[in-house]
Amino acid sequence: VQLQASGGGLVQAGDSLRLSCAAPERTFSNYAMGWFRRAPGKEREFVAHITWSGSSTDYADSVKGRFTISRDNAKNTVYPQMNSLKLVDTAVYYCAARLRYGSRIGNEYNYWGQGTLVTVSS
Repeated sequence: VQLQASGGGLVQAGDSLRLSCAAPERTFSNYAMGWFRRAPGKEREFVAHITWSGSSTDYADSVKGRFTISRDNAKNTVYPQMNSLKLVDTAVYYCAARLRYGSRIGNEYNYWGQGTLVTVSS
């Protein structure tokens, strides 16, 4: 599964941004999609994940209520909508895929995208 993340950029605190992660494979709908991020000087951390069907989602406490993850299996794309962005959200965001059900553990994902940089300024 080849993943292509996009949508990052420079925004101000309080702004919104929508990332996307696309995969060309027809089997995309079989995969749960996760998002992780790595802030400068920090370890990678879980952000959100969505099951293969989109019926269930999970969020890190740090983004709960601000971020919403959704997917469009017809377009082979998953979208994290990020609202009320904070300075601490500055990071490289990565999408990842694993079969069926999501996980908060990065090592349980089999496929990773290249990352897209989100910079939040004051």
